[in-house]
Amino acid sequence: MRMTNVITPAPEVMGGTAVFAGTRVPVQTLLDYIEAGDSIDHFLAGFPTVTREHVVAFLERFLTSETRWTGPNTLT
Repeated sequence: MRMTNVITPAPEVMGGTAVFAGTRVPVQTLLDYIEAGDSIDHFLAGFPTVTREHVVAFLERFLTSETRWTGPNTLT
């Protein structure tokens, strides 16, 4: 899954905050869960509109590429 299919920073959705495509769930929320020591399963239980495929694709890209998360509105 391409990053553009996973993350949508659309101005009309959450004021342009990067969200998981097809949802209103900010990517930053996932990162906050992980930082707090919560599992992906716990995150997914709280946000049923986000799929495991979304999370895995984002994390694979985030952890293995030159793409860097610099805040809730940006991927560089």
